[in-house]
This record gives sequence, C-alpha cells and structure tokens, in this order.
Amino acid sequence: MTTLISRAELKARIDAGSVVPVDALPESYYVQRHLPGALNLVAEDVELRAATLLPDKNTAIVTYCSNAACPNSGQVAAKLESLGYRNVGKYADGIQDWVEAGLPTESGIPARR
Repeated sequence: MTTLISRAELKARIDAGSVVPVDALPESYYVQRHLPGALNLVAEDVELRAATLLPDKNTAIVTYCSNAACPNSGQVAAKLESLGYRNVGKYADGIQDWVEAGLPTESGIPARR
C-alpha cells in the first residue's frame, strides 16, 4: 500500500536528496513546472520506462500530480508497486499545494535515461 507523504516531509526528503520525486502528469505539464529533481512518468509508460528511470527497486520514490483530486499519482504509484518497487509514497496534495506554499519548482524537458 502506498504511503501518503506530507509536503513538509517531501520537502525535507528532497532537500536531503533521499527521494526521487515522480511527476505523474503529462509531459506538457511537467515541462511548465515540476518539483525539484522530479522525473516524469505517466501511468501508460510505467511498464516501459520504470526500469530505465528507476533501476533500483529499493529507491525511495514519491509520486505526485496536480492536486488531491488528480488520480495520476495513485495510478503511477500502484503500477510501480505492482512491478516490485518497495518504497513508494504519494504526495496527494500535488504541485498545486507545493506552489501555494511558495516552494521552489523547476521547468524544462524531462530527463531521458
């Protein structure tokens, strides 16, 4: 079962470099704005790209999307867990909450690994 992660906990983990944020929104949204260090991975691509983007199944991962009403982060988290990823969390409040709190974001094309 996916663990819910608070904004404060996620920020601390990003700052410490102890988590890989995964933006579950389509690339067009990711390019505009995403959490620092986030990878872009949508539900339709998890089976195809997860092993390349996230080769270590013990890596701490936190998925997020736009806000609490957005289902994308839960879908990506569930697919990652079904593939054997063991440390998956979800930031349910999403990037909307992050931005409203005045926290930093990045923009640009997603990393291709």
